[in-house]
Amino acid sequence: MDYSVYSGAFKFDDIETPLRTYLIIMIDFLKDKKVVVVGLGRSGVAAAKYASLRGAHVFVSEKRNFSELKDVVSQLQNLRIEYSFGQNDPQLLLNADLIVASPGVPLDICGFNDVRKKGIPIVSELELAVREIEKPIIAVTGTNGKTTTTRLIDHLLSSCGLKTCVGGNIGTALLDLINEANRADWVIAEVSSYQIETTPSLSPKIAVLLNITPDHLDRHISFKKYANIKARLFELLDKESYGIYNVADETVKRSVKKSAAYLIPFDATSKRDTGGWFEKGALWTKIFTEKASKWSLEGVMLKGAHNRENILASIITAVLCGCEKEKIQIALKSFRGLSHRIEFVCEYNGVRYYNDSKGTNVGATLAALEYFDEPVILIAGGQDKQTGYEVLIPAVKSKVKLLILLGESKLKMEKDLGKYTKTVLVDTMEEAVDIASQCANAGDVVLLSPACASFDMFKDYAERGDVFVRAVKKIAG
Repeated sequence: MDYSVYSGAFKFDDIETPLRTYLIIMIDFLKDKKVVVVGLGRSGVAAAKYASLRGAHVFVSEKRNFSELKDVVSQLQNLRIEYSFGQNDPQLLLNADLIVASPGVPLDICGFNDVRKKGIPIVSELELAVREIEKPIIAVTGTNGKTTTTRLIDHLLSSCGLKTCVGGNIGTALLDLINEANRADWVIAEVSSYQIETTPSLSPKIAVLLNITPDHLDRHISFKKYANIKARLFELLDKESYGIYNVADETVKRSVKKSAAYLIPFDATSKRDTGGWFEKGALWTKIFTEKASKWSLEGVMLKGAHNRENILASIITAVLCGCEKEKIQIALKSFRGLSHRIEFVCEYNGVRYYNDSKGTNVGATLAALEYFDEPVILIAGGQDKQTGYEVLIPAVKSKVKLLILLGESKLKMEKDLGKYTKTVLVDTMEEAVDIASQCANAGDVVLLSPACASFDMFKDYAERGDVFVRAVKKIAG
């Protein structure tokens, strides 16, 4: 058997925390080994299928009941897989050779500490994937904008004739795309903080770090720990790689200092001498010794300062991949943006309605509010992430004429923000849209940007956005 073991630890908050022992996984290592997949989400299904087809004895540990997962389990029929539903089984974990944890599984669940002490590796589905992907990887992370940036990079590279494969946190598990990835010129992966902390072999050719603002503190405990995990992506880069980072974000700027890669900064707010920047209504890049290039924003659909960050990072990536400037400029104009990201729904009685259901944290909602100069009726609330909402106070005071709150966080949001503008609490999205339409005047904007996760009331952010859109279109006839 040919494999090696590395026992190590990351340092968060200057406290050494043994997060996991890592294996360099060879394909034959999985044969006849006990692999426990914790969590049967999209990545868990991919990991269970992958390990089973490679001869492992696969066990799935899922805290949800079988009745909730019949359709999911049907995707794994005829494979040698055993299941444990309704709880996490610590003894099952201790008997494993390898544990694959889904991104949504907290790394402090019962049994994981004993697993670490025993030296059993805990990895992500993405870790299994990157071990088999032979083509160069572009990894995109950040608190906000990473999906738009991932899609825009894909659009630019594809428009310039390069063959791409897109996966990761954006939708399709990379483990389901191994063959496609190895036929591509570039593999573009959106990676979350959850994936970064359990994918030690991720060493992309190009990494993009857009921003770091408070998010997922219900999982990561403190902002410093969350920021350190995001920074880990740049620490995984080698000296032949490129790190594209937002130098205007002070947390990002501090986070990339330990990287061995060629670092390329961008600033969407002011002029710079190198990297990428914004100046007099246009974007500019100057990468290494190349002459400065101007990029027109005329006709580009993505608007706002936050989208300038996304565009700059995408342009720099495309240039590094060898794309021609003229083709990049044309492709920028043909990119239409994504659903649920400040998505225009309709105009009715002079009021414009926007769906920003993907605004699942305070940073995203702040960016959405800054996008508008008109008075805003803001619909917000959902599953709380323990970040607090005080950062929204200046924007709420200056831009929001009415705040409509729903979901489990509505009382906390009312406490943090309610004194700064007129505030209404509701129970359903339909009620929120109805009140917004009654209170809006011609020239106003009604914006759904929750600043929270969706799981208290909806399957995901997309369902939440769809419910909002249907309610708006019902009122608009």
